[in-house]
Amino acid sequence: MRGPVAPPQVPLSASRAETFRDLVLDSVERLERRWPQLAEVEFLVTDVPFKEAPGGADDDADTPWSDEAVPLGRALAAGKDHPARILVYRRPVEIRTKNRDERALLVHEVVVEQVAELLGLAPESVDPRYGQD
Repeated sequence: MRGPVAPPQVPLSASRAETFRDLVLDSVERLERRWPQLAEVEFLVTDVPFKEAPGGADDDADTPWSDEAVPLGRALAAGKDHPARILVYRRPVEIRTKNRDERALLVHEVVVEQVAELLGLAPESVDPRYGQD
């Protein structure tokens, strides 16, 4: 008997980058229910962090991060030509987790921490369950 292996709405194989992006979007959706102003924030996933360029440019610099403590995310305030942005760095998060559940928890913590920084709040104020997992 021949037929599709999975229904059309179920992806047969999502890339690691797509799966990671979905974890970030799930986290953002959870937070947007409580913080509707996050609809104005741009959430981005990049593979690795980059240092700030001399002169203060954003993550457009070509210099990779080389310090001992590699960041997992970054919050950038809105500029005159772009909205506020939150970046989540995929590879550093993946390296620190063993499975999808751990990755989902860490992604959510990173998103909460960056939203808190952007809003000038404590992470526990952004998500009361922060740090309880």
